[in-house]
Amino acid sequence: MPPSERRYVITFGCPDRTGIVARIAAFLAEAGGWIVEAAYHTDPETGWFFTRQEVRADSLPFDVDELRARFAGVARSLGSDTDWTVVDTAERRRVVILVSKEGHCLYDLLGRVASGELDVDVSAVIGNHDSLGDITRAHGIPFHHVPFPADGKAEAFERVRSLVDAHDPHAIVLARFMQILPAELCAAWAGRALNIHHSFLPSFIGARPYHQAHARGVKLVGATCHYVTADLDAGPIIEQDVIRVGHGDSVADMVRKGRDIEKFTLAKGLRWHLENRVLVHGNRTVVF
Repeated sequence: MPPSERRYVITFGCPDRTGIVARIAAFLAEAGGWIVEAAYHTDPETGWFFTRQEVRADSLPFDVDELRARFAGVARSLGSDTDWTVVDTAERRRVVILVSKEGHCLYDLLGRVASGELDVDVSAVIGNHDSLGDITRAHGIPFHHVPFPADGKAEAFERVRSLVDAHDPHAIVLARFMQILPAELCAAWAGRALNIHHSFLPSFIGARPYHQAHARGVKLVGATCHYVTADLDAGPIIEQDVIRVGHGDSVADMVRKGRDIEKFTLAKGLRWHLENRVLVHGNRTVVF
């Protein structure tokens, strides 16, 4: 990465008040920081302020660790000890993908990575079936098959956790992984585990959502990318999108169109997460 393209990305949230933007801008300006992107939002319902700032790394006379140490004081002065991050875009993003049998989301992500459109390292793909092993290995990525017998799911999840944690990924992507994460894994991977749900939540939850939608005669089907929490399919929403369907579409047509929108929505949600554009506050998100 050329020095002029390297960025330090600051995300920050605190109780809203006057002077927050001026305080952060003054802190960066005093250090010589060159801000190349800045976004702000205040939620009037919660009284919470959000911001995301990108600074040219080569404009600062110190490294990212020193920036973190200095910004910690700014955050404390504004009433927030923990609701902030500082990341270095020179650090490669690592992703682990969990799959079952359906491969459309995996194929899409692997294609985006192979083409350079999604500039990340896929450290591993883990499947509770082995049907997607060949395509994964064809991309030079390790594939781990972890069976989930009915009487051994706890042990299987321990194996999955061990494999995932060995890579310390920035994102764990449930690319149509058809197993429900236990609460302890949801907690351990909070803010890093992303799921793609094959309907426009909160509508048509549960089994056979396209059959439900077809029976209701809907004109739009959608997909939802959200963070995984212990509350099934109720985590903070990162991105949603829809595609139009008509009265002449069969269930199979709706499934096909739904898969298209699932791929697109998951890719967008993952990109925004890896670019630190998603700020979570309670069960809601601000996406810059």
